[in-house]
Amino acid sequence: QVQLVESGGGLVQTGGSLRLSCAASGRTFSTYAMGWFRQTPGKEREFVAAINWDVRNTYYADSVKGRFTISRDNAKNTVYLQMNSLKPEDTAVYYCAASATITRLQRGSSDYWGQGTQVIVSS
Repeated sequence: QVQLVESGGGLVQTGGSLRLSCAASGRTFSTYAMGWFRQTPGKEREFVAAINWDVRNTYYADSVKGRFTISRDNAKNTVYLQMNSLKPEDTAVYYCAASATITRLQRGSSDYWGQGTQVIVSS
């Protein structure tokens, strides 16, 4: 069982930066692939980024490539999402996810989900 708690969301102006954190409980955190998704009202949750358990591989949605960076610290049971050059279209609730395989994350599903943190980018 893995519990995920996101933090770091907030209000930022266009072009600004935010760093989201996701703290995970459970001794098996280091074995899970971790990811970030986002959702806006009326739309399906969309994949944003994922990182493998050993940090060797990262994947990004085309819409955030070059602006967002996913990282993890297995010693702290934490995964991060550094978001730079934010745009109004990045406004969403951001969810942390943990999955046994990174493929599941890339396909839009996960074993565990956090409760989400709101990000608002003002124009």
